[in-house]
Amino acid sequence: MFIGRYSSSIGAKGRVAVPVKFRESLGTHAIISQGYKKALFLISTSQWEQLTKPFINQPLTANPMVRDIERFLFGSAYEVEFDEQGRVVIPQELRQFAGLDGEAVFVGLGKRVEIWSRENWAKYDQDLKKNIEEIVSKLSENDHGK
Repeated sequence: MFIGRYSSSIGAKGRVAVPVKFRESLGTHAIISQGYKKALFLISTSQWEQLTKPFINQPLTANPMVRDIERFLFGSAYEVEFDEQGRVVIPQELRQFAGLDGEAVFVGLGKRVEIWSRENWAKYDQDLKKNIEEIVSKLSENDHGK
């Protein structure tokens, strides 16, 4: 399980050290793709297969929203391999998408890791802390309404 938050510097060529705690669960290869809120997903290949399985079996005539999600996830996904120091190269396209320049913040979210730019994470985290009680309350209302 991925938990915690860690920071790491990004080299000029987009190379970044993945925290040891995360590498242990990711294995020697992982998938990196666009995520939500200008963050990236870093996920083990087995979790990637589980995440994308519902989309693999969709007919070509699938709902347009399903096709959009497919394009978003599959179209931006790269398989990455860890070097001997536990680093991966984040492709330029994904660094631009996430605004990564200088420092990356790794956030463990159970089955996956998100990678944020320091600036984007700081803004999001501030808003989250300010609104967490309201978010929990709305989720609780939704759960009781089922």
